[in-house]
Amino acid sequence: MISRRHFIASSTAAVTFLPYAAMAATHSGNSFATASVTVEVFPVAHASFVMPTPMGVIYNDPVGDPSIYADFAPADLVLITHAHGDHYNQDTLNAVVGENTKLITNQAVFDQLPADMQAKARVMGNGDSGEVMGITVDAIPAHNLTEERMKFHPVGRDNGYVLTIDGLRVYISGDTEDVPEMRALKDIDVAFVCMNLPFTMDITAAASAVAEFAPKYVYPYHYRGKDGGTQDPAEFAKLMGDAVEVKMGGWYG
Repeated sequence: MISRRHFIASSTAAVTFLPYAAMAATHSGNSFATASVTVEVFPVAHASFVMPTPMGVIYNDPVGDPSIYADFAPADLVLITHAHGDHYNQDTLNAVVGENTKLITNQAVFDQLPADMQAKARVMGNGDSGEVMGITVDAIPAHNLTEERMKFHPVGRDNGYVLTIDGLRVYISGDTEDVPEMRALKDIDVAFVCMNLPFTMDITAAASAVAEFAPKYVYPYHYRGKDGGTQDPAEFAKLMGDAVEVKMGGWYG
């Protein structure tokens, strides 16, 4: 059993925060209850997190040194949104994917997997739905809208995901701007929403989209960019006000 500490702190912006060093040292996370089960979320770094559920342990976009996953239970399911190096790393996958691990990827990632890992993987494209381990998985479009950013994430290639776990609905944006499919989401309990420039969107677009689809909780994640493109999650929380509870795992050391 890994060490876990649950934390809830409130403010005008309903922000929950734990510094990265403490998060990494204790693998602290948050718990989200359904009528009959509890789902936990442990931020790891940037776009990587681990989500233990009674159905199995889910790793999202695992990258980085395999040692940062050493204290977590082995992955039963790995989700990969797209092939960029901060979301897909074969060396990390080699370390965290076990004999019985299942993978869900887009086509571009699948094409890069070695044959033995392809045998464990299921390809999903935008609009596809499926079930694994009793969890419903819907692949949601994830792409840029701004013309000068289209080269980063073109239409139709990459995935976001909505997971339905015993009624708990979890949205993982992947790398995207505030596409209509994001804004049209319904009944989302927990959302992970990216924000960085020039690759995705700024906090204003992210906050506008989140206010529209109105999840119960939102994690700003993937918020470091380049050339001044890093977005401030605290400012994002201020924009959200008390409309949505913002949870801030420390994604960066």
